Amino acid sequence: MCGICGIARLEGAPVDKTILEQMNASISHRGPDGDGFYVRPAVGLAMRRLAIIDLVTGDQPMSNEDGTIWIVFNGEIYNYQELRIDLEGRGHRFRTHADTESVLHLFEEYGADCVKKLRGMFAFAIWNERTQQLFIARDRLGKKPLYYAEFKHTLYFGSELPGLLTALHTQGFFSQISLDAIDLYLSLQYVPEPLTPFEGVFKLPAAHHLRYDERGLRIERYWQVNYLPKWTASEDELAAELKDRVREAVRIRLMSDVPLGAHLSGGIDSSIVVAMMAEISPSPVKTFSVGFEESSFSELPFARQISQRYQTEHHEFILTYENIPEVVQTIMSHLGEPLADTSVIPLYHLSRLTHQYVTVALNGDGGDEAFAGYQRYWLDSLANHYIKLPPFMTRRIVPGIASSLPDHSDRPTGGSWLNGLKRLELLTQVDKRASILRWGSYFSPSLQCQLWRSDVNTVLSLRQMSLRHRNAESFLTTCFEEAPASSFLDRTLFVDMSTYLPGDLLVKADRMTMAHSLEGRSPFLDHELFEWVARLPEKMKVRGLKGKYLLRKAFADYLPESVQHRGKQGFGIPIGAWLRGDLCGWAQDVIYSSQNPLNDWFDRRVIETLFKEHLSGQVDHGKRLWALVVLGNWANQKL
Repeated sequence: MCGICGIARLEGAPVDKTILEQMNASISHRGPDGDGFYVRPAVGLAMRRLAIIDLVTGDQPMSNEDGTIWIVFNGEIYNYQELRIDLEGRGHRFRTHADTESVLHLFEEYGADCVKKLRGMFAFAIWNERTQQLFIARDRLGKKPLYYAEFKHTLYFGSELPGLLTALHTQGFFSQISLDAIDLYLSLQYVPEPLTPFEGVFKLPAAHHLRYDERGLRIERYWQVNYLPKWTASEDELAAELKDRVREAVRIRLMSDVPLGAHLSGGIDSSIVVAMMAEISPSPVKTFSVGFEESSFSELPFARQISQRYQTEHHEFILTYENIPEVVQTIMSHLGEPLADTSVIPLYHLSRLTHQYVTVALNGDGGDEAFAGYQRYWLDSLANHYIKLPPFMTRRIVPGIASSLPDHSDRPTGGSWLNGLKRLELLTQVDKRASILRWGSYFSPSLQCQLWRSDVNTVLSLRQMSLRHRNAESFLTTCFEEAPASSFLDRTLFVDMSTYLPGDLLVKADRMTMAHSLEGRSPFLDHELFEWVARLPEKMKVRGLKGKYLLRKAFADYLPESVQHRGKQGFGIPIGAWLRGDLCGWAQDVIYSSQNPLNDWFDRRVIETLFKEHLSGQVDHGKRLWALVVLGNWANQKL
């Protein structure tokens, strides 16, 4: 696991190593065990190494036998030993035992198609001295990041945004904030790829590779999950195969030359991962959990049940609000872009705790997007019937009743049935194909329109009418229509896999673990497992008012009843209560700062109303205010 960066010039001008060194220093937390550089006319590659496999001889940049091809690599390849055997049979000579060298020789043998043979997580860059071409690729589901920008016939790239911007600024690049990206952030709570908050700076999308040479910049997709055709085996046969596939996905992720453990939330997914680790590992599994003083948010009792059942070496951390302002500043410096997912804070602290004991931690990420674990997956079918009712019911009567009910939208499970009723108003405002906007967006379309200042809103509206700029709803519905699936559920799962997973969950997972030089591994995001699960019949995912049907069945004997039948809770924090208490003054200072760009973008009266209603308890605007606080903190750092 590492951090990588580089510079490539079309005109062959020398690369300034000082700039490359600055870029590399900015990602030192991703690789505290060493660094390396390759600088030649037209190209400079650099990396920071977190040694996981082949601790002695795995340094980078790494070259082939004759020094004509060089690579910097971030990630882990779990099938590299099988690849190595095949490549050695084809005449390739190896100098190390690192997975990086297998990727290097695989590129020699297959060119761009090498990515199709890799099983793991990765972002890597390869310079071909013969062809004077830079090749960059990112893994299928977007576990490892890659940012890039082209400026003055030069391509800059890196694992994290802050270091890339530093290099661009030294060359006179003005990083203008994109209001289109901020508008998407308000809807989605993250900036979706390939966009960043800055004009002219981009993310290489998951499952894509990039070529850069005298012909310019070319980006292509190399993989797509398919939800068809469906498996036809019996339920018991599918459950047995699922168990074997999950066990295998966990087993190959135990490959390590350093200590490893697991993040244990107490939910189904992480509990299954720990159960499989305990079954495979010869020694007790080290597990790590975070909880809260507010018992309704804490999952520690469930995590303890799993720990006791599998006799793990368990460690816990209790998160409070005391150091939130300082932590948010640190988190924003690692992210480089706004992310309003409140679970980023507990994950930051949990990763710090975990790194005190291990260097690698497995997790349960991806289980919800693969097996349909969120409540909205079964709520969508009910909502699709609801919107067919007469408009006077859906636009007046039901919203009127709902508005008079108490608001508990900040509860850890996503809210009670009352909160679901209150969101019914959104169903007539949002296209049904944009499921996550229906149930998860902090701002309704109408509130978001009110929030922007009228002059800014006019500009955004005109831009979104063009083909180059889209709002969040059109962004999601386009993805829905492109899904290689036939059912509404599978199309929604495809949208979440393509947008929410790489745009929010995996950004959070990568940056917060790597902030503490910790490698996270996600068995449920093994692409071979993910492809197999995609083709499960819909009834194997959602049945009745519950998701993850086949996953629960396959692992029923491994989980306590209390964990097996739990609904989705999530990893949220009691931000609504904290913003009514000790964090209120800090939040207002951030948002109302006279130097903050928020004053140029948003109508202050609307924000003041949100604060007033929240503090009075009339409406729980905790997550909405948090999104603005995060945006304000990020914007302040960009000044």
